[in-house]
Amino acid sequence: MTMLEEIIIAGFGGQGVMSMGQLLAYAGMFEDKHVSWLPSYGPEQRGGTANCAVVISHDLIGSPLVSRASTAMVLNNPSFEKFEPMVKAGGLLIVDTSLVTLDSTRDDITIIKINATELAIELGNKRIANMILIGAFLEQSKILGMESIMESLKKVLSPEKHHLLEVNHKALLKGTVLVQKQVGFTG
Repeated sequence: MTMLEEIIIAGFGGQGVMSMGQLLAYAGMFEDKHVSWLPSYGPEQRGGTANCAVVISHDLIGSPLVSRASTAMVLNNPSFEKFEPMVKAGGLLIVDTSLVTLDSTRDDITIIKINATELAIELGNKRIANMILIGAFLEQSKILGMESIMESLKKVLSPEKHHLLEVNHKALLKGTVLVQKQVGFTG
């Protein structure tokens, strides 16, 4: 079985974009898949634009560059404008509607809209919005397991932040449930 998932994650620096990519890459390694993670920063890290490309495959990866994404997760309007057109037909676009006010007119991709930042605030930590989006991605793509993501989170979070594992797990579950119930889901 050949599997290749080419993912772009994009938003402002400080939203956890790079951590999201690292998390997916580590989880892929936990599951003995081939992975690559390629970060890209704008002029400033915190507050500037940031994106990363993650490739997960059963086979060797020829290039870490992603020109046509099978999935894009966008956390702000500039990222939506830049990366929504790069999602290949049949691909997946996950949008944090708390911060993205633009709408896609494409009918050849699946679009999952989640007000992730607002939901993260309801869960008590604005910084876990990215984990809600990862949860939605996991549920929709089935490419990685929740257990691998949680193990990876222990690597991505520094030991002094391991007290945040539980709230991150809640955020992941929130994202999976939203897709399961198809709340805020259009395709």
